[in-house]
Parts: sequence; structure tokens; C-alpha cells
Amino acid sequence: MANKGKTTAMTPTRASAIQSAAARSNGGKVSKGTFATRAQSAAARGKSK
Repeated sequence: MANKGKTTAMTPTRASAIQSAAARSNGGKVSKGTFATRAQSAAARGKSK
């Protein structure tokens, strides 16, 4: 899925889905520094703007 230089903002809904999937595959836990936590952080930063 190439974006060809375009970016899409991380929304809280997308970040939540990513974190939920990570938690399901890791026994309910999401470790620090994972893509799921970085997605949540990016969504929070984007929402505050």
C-alpha cells in the first residue's frame, strides 16, 4: 500500500484499533515503545492541534 509521498494523520480511532489488536495478540498487554504505543501518542499529538 504505497502512499507516494502523501501522509495520513493518525486518528484516535485508528490508534485504538492498532492498540486493541496488539493487546489481543499479547495476552492483553501492550509494551512500551511498540508501534501501538507510538500510534496512540501520534493520535494524541494530532488531536491537540
